[in-house]
Amino acid sequence: MKLSEVRKKYLDFFEKRGHKIVPAASLLPENDPTTLFTGSGMQPMVPFLLGQPHPLGKRISDSQTCFRSQDIDEVGDNRHTTFFEMLGNWSLGDYFKKEQIEWMFEFLTKEIGLDPEKLFVTVFCGNESLGIQRDSESVEFWKKAFLGAGIDAVDVDFSERDGLQNGRIFYYDEEKNWWSRSGVPDNMPVGEPGGPDSEMFWDFGEELKLHENSQFKNQPCHVNCDCGRFLEIGNNVFMQYKKTETGFETLPNKNVDFGGGLERITAASNNTPDIFLIDVLEPMRLKLEELSKRRYNSTTNNNEVFLGDTRAFRVIMDHIRAVVFLIADGVTPSNKDQGYFARRLIRRAVRFGKKIGIQKTFCSEIGQIVVQTYNAQYPHLEKQQKTVLEKLLDEENKFLKTLIKGEYEFEKFFSEHGKISGQDAFVLYTTYGFPLELTEEMALEKGQVIDKKIFAEESSHHQELSRAGSAEKFAGGLADHSEKTVKLHTATHMLNQALRTVLGDHVFQRGSNITHERLRFDFSHPERLTDEQIKQVESIVNENIKKNLLVHFEILNLDEAKKRGAIGVFEDKYASLGDKIKVYFIGDSFSKEVCGGPHVSNTSELGSFKILKEESVGSGIRRIKASLI
Repeated sequence: MKLSEVRKKYLDFFEKRGHKIVPAASLLPENDPTTLFTGSGMQPMVPFLLGQPHPLGKRISDSQTCFRSQDIDEVGDNRHTTFFEMLGNWSLGDYFKKEQIEWMFEFLTKEIGLDPEKLFVTVFCGNESLGIQRDSESVEFWKKAFLGAGIDAVDVDFSERDGLQNGRIFYYDEEKNWWSRSGVPDNMPVGEPGGPDSEMFWDFGEELKLHENSQFKNQPCHVNCDCGRFLEIGNNVFMQYKKTETGFETLPNKNVDFGGGLERITAASNNTPDIFLIDVLEPMRLKLEELSKRRYNSTTNNNEVFLGDTRAFRVIMDHIRAVVFLIADGVTPSNKDQGYFARRLIRRAVRFGKKIGIQKTFCSEIGQIVVQTYNAQYPHLEKQQKTVLEKLLDEENKFLKTLIKGEYEFEKFFSEHGKISGQDAFVLYTTYGFPLELTEEMALEKGQVIDKKIFAEESSHHQELSRAGSAEKFAGGLADHSEKTVKLHTATHMLNQALRTVLGDHVFQRGSNITHERLRFDFSHPERLTDEQIKQVESIVNENIKKNLLVHFEILNLDEAKKRGAIGVFEDKYASLGDKIKVYFIGDSFSKEVCGGPHVSNTSELGSFKILKEESVGSGIRRIKASLI
């Protein structure tokens, strides 16, 4: 089965059951400065899971593009990717466990055709100290579903210790079967929603576990093992709690938040444990074979020592696919924020391209294949194709120069010290962008081994400083809905409109970050603003603040919103959406913008607007930092 078929079957299935289909949100979260990327399907849904009414109703479904930067180093095995699509359906205070479990079993076994004998599930074992009970309710619904397929589903405890025990439903603790954006209950901040979940696994067969080279062959077999036999394909989160100062309280509405890996379900439908063999990745794989004159050798076991070529192919396919979507959503490769990860992905892809013998620039060529493969579902890729391919080529050429510089500095360190220390390797990595793996390879050629422990210590210290800086940077954003932040959010809309008035309608938002102290606004514009233009923008905002304009929202359909002149951050992604969206108006005609809120009720609350800085953050993208005084 093709990935596009699985996606369509899923959306059709839930549309028939009263769900409104919404388009994928951007990979750059809007109005959520707590994270750099959209890393899960539920992320854009948090306000509605907390109780805000969704304009389309209580049943929502989508296929959401996601990017998880924390998985970069995991890529190379047969299942991990940084970019993926997450199938999602939500019940916002409507149906709950019974309907969700029945529908998921029906979808997987009837629509996708998965053999129920090879499906296994997990549930939450409960936590008395939290006052949260064992999820016996879900177990009974799963047993009934399996019994309908002629299977007596046994539920068991302690499978990590005792193995499968002929079970089909397994209890795990909050490390495995509790879901929130922050992980386990102890890590959840006050106000964060979460709840027990019930995950679904596909069994590729015990021969993977028993493979003679598997490090897991003598360990108890259970579905959450990393041996490669079982693949998690979906997670039913029963979002019914909110963290409070004193513990957990039940949300006003019991919600369902399902997330299913589209690539993983497609792999299961083809019974291939290697997700890099599914159809959407094949054109990239074939082009890489042509360019490298090597073959992609898929392993049958997740834990064999991967052939170098296999890992390299996987890294390149994942990273270029991810970067194409990131750039199309407004990311410019750089050394900061989202741009840092785009740059890192491209550089890793180039390095692995060299490892498999590719002698020419290739990233834009692979990027064009990604655009062609996904354009039917995501037409914005073709609209941004020129920009995407130019940035891929530019970054690849820059990194090739970095490699030359890094090799020069490596030789310099070696001649001065007679060796390359762990500290030297870290300096080469952080200062010159020279990958540790290349440093190791070159050191090995000179008969020495890099002290990776020292490198790791330096890296850990660097990451602690970075995390501290990131936490401070994003501490006071829209997630807290503080008064100052809400004011600056409204001012951001006014800034957007003022820029369009002064510079032209080519100006569109390309990212924002708002703290209680200042706003940061990225927008499309090819050149530096003059001092006069900056004064004009400031003046327009301040003049409209003084007009005491009312701020309100209306729920409109897309056509009506466009007729009334509303703009959206990523407007093309609303294409073909005939249902309702929220549009905020500042005054009768000054600013009209698609947005989820929150805002002040009158511009008189804002005070005086001041632009602090205007700068470039990449080709065709400018950034303004401003505050209210």
